[in-house]
Amino acid sequence: MFWTRLGSGIILVILAVFFILTGGPVLDAALCLISLVAYRELGRALGFGAKDKEKHALLYTGTALTILYYIWIYLSVILYSGPLSSAQTDQFCTAAYLYRALAFGVVAAFIVFLFVYVFRFPGEHGREVMAACFSFLYAPVMLSFLFLIREGFHMGNYLVWFVFLCSWGSDTCAYAVGVLIGKHKMTPKLSPKKSIEGAVGGIAGAALLCALYVYLVERYAAAEVFGISPGAAAVLGAAGALVSMVGDLAASAFKRDYGIKDYGKLIPGHGGIMDRFDSVIVTAPLIFIGLSFLLI
Repeated sequence: MFWTRLGSGIILVILAVFFILTGGPVLDAALCLISLVAYRELGRALGFGAKDKEKHALLYTGTALTILYYIWIYLSVILYSGPLSSAQTDQFCTAAYLYRALAFGVVAAFIVFLFVYVFRFPGEHGREVMAACFSFLYAPVMLSFLFLIREGFHMGNYLVWFVFLCSWGSDTCAYAVGVLIGKHKMTPKLSPKKSIEGAVGGIAGAALLCALYVYLVERYAAAEVFGISPGAAAVLGAAGALVSMVGDLAASAFKRDYGIKDYGKLIPGHGGIMDRFDSVIVTAPLIFIGLSFLLI
């Protein structure tokens, strides 16, 4: 199991590097595909993706909305005048445009779900509609912030790695510290192996990784500076790590509530998309918001 999990993890990192470095429509399409799988996993877990074909309306609706949403996000970013840059005089207007495009996509999707609820009533129960709306926001929308950071910010190809440093980086640091000195259980009912010491180590590790990353990129890789100090990067990293842990535990809580072990079996040794990207999903929006405040 260990070597299977390790091999899958290495492949995931390689794929993440490829898609992030490529960016553009390739990244958008990859995130759309990941979101589609995640939405279906949530549908099976939360109960609105029923086996009965007559009850698949919410699943089909969310699938169509996810595709349309990623097309909309791509067009909103690519067709605008340019990415966020500290050198631009209209950077605030650029950020406002991105938030407006995001809000339009979310509200439009919500209205479509209401249409399905009304015109299929009583075929779809209210709690199933709410679960479908939640799942659409939870996976497709939250994951789209990776694309918004990568393509919506100046030097987004560098800034987007904050998400992974805060999620996967903090998870690795938390695991190492927890194994070495972890004694006090953090959430014994949700994740008995996670310790308070490990959580502190994960937050501190993410803060250090983000600060070091800014220093190294500005010194050796980037032709121009981020506009973010190592201290600010450390604060952003600590906040991102804390949120990523909550995202991880929230995904575990859903599994406990609905009596499932894993969301899927797509990734050997890890489970489904939601099992592997649970922390990334929640971290990406926070990093986007943090960067918006730091760079404007």
